[in-house]
Amino acid sequence: MTRRPWYTTGLMYAALAGYLIFLGFPLLWLLSASFKTSSELNSLAVNLLPAVWEFGNYVTALERQSLITAAGNSVLVSVSTMVITVLLSMPMAYALARLKGKLRAAGTVWILTSQVFPSILIIIPLFLVLRTIQLNDTLLGLILVYVTFTMPFTLWMLQGYVAAIPRELEEAAEMDGAGRLTILRRVVLPLLAPGLVATAMFTFVSAWNEFFLALVLIQSPELYTLPIALRSFLGAEGQTQLGPLAAGAILATIPSLIIFSILQKKLTGGMLAGAVKG
Repeated sequence: MTRRPWYTTGLMYAALAGYLIFLGFPLLWLLSASFKTSSELNSLAVNLLPAVWEFGNYVTALERQSLITAAGNSVLVSVSTMVITVLLSMPMAYALARLKGKLRAAGTVWILTSQVFPSILIIIPLFLVLRTIQLNDTLLGLILVYVTFTMPFTLWMLQGYVAAIPRELEEAAEMDGAGRLTILRRVVLPLLAPGLVATAMFTFVSAWNEFFLALVLIQSPELYTLPIALRSFLGAEGQTQLGPLAAGAILATIPSLIIFSILQKKLTGGMLAGAVKG
C-alpha cells in the first residue's frame, strides 16, 4: 500500500480539527456564558473567559426553575418514546423492506405523506382527541404523540438498514433449517444493531428537544419538560436571565450526553457483532 504524503495527512487532520472547533464553539461559548455575571452578559464585550466567575447561576437555575423535576420528565418522555418507537418500528421496517405488493407501496406512501404536513396544522384536533380520551396534560399523552410523530421517519431509516442486509444470509440460514424467528434473532438483528442504535439516537434527540407540542399539550408546571422549563427564564417584557438560562441549558445537555455515550458504545459493539456474524 502506498503511503499518503505527510502534507495530505496534515490537511486532513487540520480540516477535522476545524470542523470539531466549528461544532464545539457554540457549546464552549454557552459554558462560558453560564459563569458570567448579568452585567457582563448585557455588555457588548466579547471575551471567552468571564471577567468575574459567577457560580450562582447554576444555583439559581436549580432552585428557582425546578430543572431537576423537568429533567426527570424529559428523561422519562424521551426514553419511553425511544423504546416504544424502536420496538414498534423493527417488525414494520422488516416488512416494508422484505415484503412486496400493494401493502408495502401504501406503507411507503403513508410514510412520505406524513412528513409533508407540519405539526401546527393538526395541533388543535390532536388536543381535542387527547382531551376526549383524558390524556391531555399528561406525560403518557405526550409520549404517544411523540411516538406518532417520530414513527414515520424511524420506519424510513430502519427499512433502509434492513434492505442493506443481503437476502442470501437469510436464505442460507433457512436452508440450514432455521425458522423465521430464529433467522430474525440470530441473523437479521445482529446486523441491524447499528441501525437500531442510530434510530434510537434520532428518536431520543427528537423527543428531548421538542418544544411546540409540549408547550400546547402540557399545562401543569410539575409536568414541564426541559425545553418548557427553560422558557421560564424569560421574564416580563422580554427581559431574559441570561446567566441562569445558559447554566440551565448546560445542565440540560448532561442527560443527553450520558445517553449518547451509552448508545455510542452499543453502536460500536453492534457493528463489530454484525461484522463477525455476517
